Amino acid sequence: MTRQTRAVLFDLDGTLIDSAPDLAGAANGLRAEHGLPPLPYEALRPMVGSGARGMVGAAFGVAPGHDRFEALKDAFLARYADRLLAETRVFDAVAPVLQALDEAGRPWGIVTNKAMRFAAPVIEGLGLQRRAAVVIAGDSTPHTKPHPEPLFEAARRMGIEAGHCVYIGDDRRDIQAGRSAGMATLAAAWGYLGAGESVESWGADHVLSLPDELLKWLELA
Repeated sequence: MTRQTRAVLFDLDGTLIDSAPDLAGAANGLRAEHGLPPLPYEALRPMVGSGARGMVGAAFGVAPGHDRFEALKDAFLARYADRLLAETRVFDAVAPVLQALDEAGRPWGIVTNKAMRFAAPVIEGLGLQRRAAVVIAGDSTPHTKPHPEPLFEAARRMGIEAGHCVYIGDDRRDIQAGRSAGMATLAAAWGYLGAGESVESWGADHVLSLPDELLKWLELA
């Protein structure tokens, strides 16, 4: 499978970039607006992979369907939009991996459930837009992960068969989407990982403890 891999696709938050400080900051800012004390960063970080749903759930204990959820979600997203790049950075250990892929001529792209209105300015602000072969956001196709369509669309835009791509993510839904698309799947154990079952139980082809292990898996190091 390694020899067949012609392109690498990454999830965004928790895989390529560390956006948890800004998302947690938005959640705690909204809590303060409601007269609530801040939650520890460690309590909010694992929920980043679930987007606004996860952050509102962690910060206020409400889920979709609750009569307060939509208003809290909209308020959270408005706060997040004001601080997209305040603290968000490419993971330090990921930057040299992307550089190595660029130098090897191995195309890589981004497939995220983050809406494009948030993803595009973050990706551009971090200097990734001009380097990524493709960017697929949560509203680029009619479906979001764990549906495989965003991954199929990424492969189509790159002109590479899905079976010749590998997808790397830090959430079970990433692995489910990749497997459904017929891609090799790698779990990013440095990411947010959620609050569910262990990363080893997701069914990925391999669990990467550190980003540079990707280069070894690709036989580039």
